[in-house]
Amino acid sequence: MLVIGLTGGIGMGKSTAAKILRGFGLPVYYADKSVHELLRKDGKAVKPVAKLFPEALKKGAIDRKTLGRLVFNNPAKLKRLEKILHPMVKDIERVFLAKAGKQKVRAAILEIPLLFETGGEKRCDFTICVTAPRNVQKDRVMRRFHMTETRFKTILKRQMPDAKKRKRADYVVQTGTSYADTKRQLKNILTQNELI
Repeated sequence: MLVIGLTGGIGMGKSTAAKILRGFGLPVYYADKSVHELLRKDGKAVKPVAKLFPEALKKGAIDRKTLGRLVFNNPAKLKRLEKILHPMVKDIERVFLAKAGKQKVRAAILEIPLLFETGGEKRCDFTICVTAPRNVQKDRVMRRFHMTETRFKTILKRQMPDAKKRKRADYVVQTGTSYADTKRQLKNILTQNELI
């Protein structure tokens, strides 16, 4: 079974690409979804995170907005949070890959926004980076709830620059045109690797 890393900056089209790949019959692991599961009520990360950030604990779950505010401009606090979450996220990923292996699928997708930032590409057979022109990216992100210009810029600063991600990826998929075009590019990659 091949392990394919799917990544890209905020607003670059990862969710759309993941949906298309799922449509081709490939199981998709979502790193962000794992974090949400860990922080919700009875989630494995609730107790250790609440110990570090008690003000983020609300009704037995970690309030992600509060947590975000606490770590957003504080690299030291963010590092402490990542020390708790990253190993747990990797455990969920391992379970996902083991399950996919048992299902005898030809490939499994790891949708990880910070794939290169965390060295996750080492666990992949190849990587796909989705990208779009800066104005398209900004337009997509600014339509999100609670997004501000300042927040968008801060998020971009934390992520590896798009040009660097594209350089490190095995394949680059442009998502700035149309859904059909994104699908065609992804289909070509899967075809090249004899996955469809």
